[in-house]
Amino acid sequence: MRKNRQIAVVGAGLMGHGIALTLARAGQYVCITDPAAEARESVSRRISDSLSTLGEPEERIAKILKKIEVSNSIAAAVRDADVVFEAALEKLALKQEIFAEVEEYAPESCILASNTSVMPITGIMGGLRLKSRALGTHWWNPPHMIPLVEVVCTEWTEDVVANDMMALLDDAGKTPVRVQKDVPGFIGNRLQHALWREAISLVENGICDAEAVDTVIKSSFGRRLAVLGPLENADLVGTDLTLDIHENVLCDLESRTAPSPYLARLVAEGRLGMKSGQGFRDWTEEDAAALRQRVARHLTRLEGILLD
Repeated sequence: MRKNRQIAVVGAGLMGHGIALTLARAGQYVCITDPAAEARESVSRRISDSLSTLGEPEERIAKILKKIEVSNSIAAAVRDADVVFEAALEKLALKQEIFAEVEEYAPESCILASNTSVMPITGIMGGLRLKSRALGTHWWNPPHMIPLVEVVCTEWTEDVVANDMMALLDDAGKTPVRVQKDVPGFIGNRLQHALWREAISLVENGICDAEAVDTVIKSSFGRRLAVLGPLENADLVGTDLTLDIHENVLCDLESRTAPSPYLARLVAEGRLGMKSGQGFRDWTEEDAAALRQRVARHLTRLEGILLD
């Protein structure tokens, strides 16, 4: 794999700007584009702000920004690209349309990657002529702070393409994990939303309130999750004890295959979370801002530890 590659990022929003700055920060050349003029015009400032949050000095920020070009069109952005990352909205038709245009203008040797949280990559890439060079890369939000990137292979993805992507991400300081089968939600979101389903069920069934759920997780097993994964934990306590616990509790866990009616009712009532002031919990603008700041400080501290 060449050390310096030409990277194209399609989409200059929250995810796209973070992907672009991560790769430019690692020494890659990046061309970013977005159909919205406002997004194109503001992306350099937003990248600069994010780099500043990460503790980068002004001189280094200036050098990183020189590696990032903003383009007015997909055709111009991908024409000389070695790798294209799509970071558009979670709309299947939109992503399919973008990759049809990308394939028209990008070199045939270019790797094509879609950033999506849950959508099967097979559905996004199924219309391409050269499907073997396409895969998914699920960057977690915010992409410049969260180490994990899930590299999702379809039935058509060539091993050399997946290996090349893994190497590129590793070189950029990320923690890539290869997902061998293209399933909705990949690995991380299947695990995360299995937890959310049970958390919502506990509140829905009057076992506790939302604050209690969040407190239990943050004050118990959540504290060790960063250093002890669930299967490591199962091996730590013993698979025999794990089996005994499962025989007593799994039959009573939430197992519905549709969204919770309680969750659907919150949405129908306009209780959309922080943006509306109410969700599972009530939020003032001050409370919401304070929580976002705590999360950012926490992730920044972890980023600093990782850089050390």
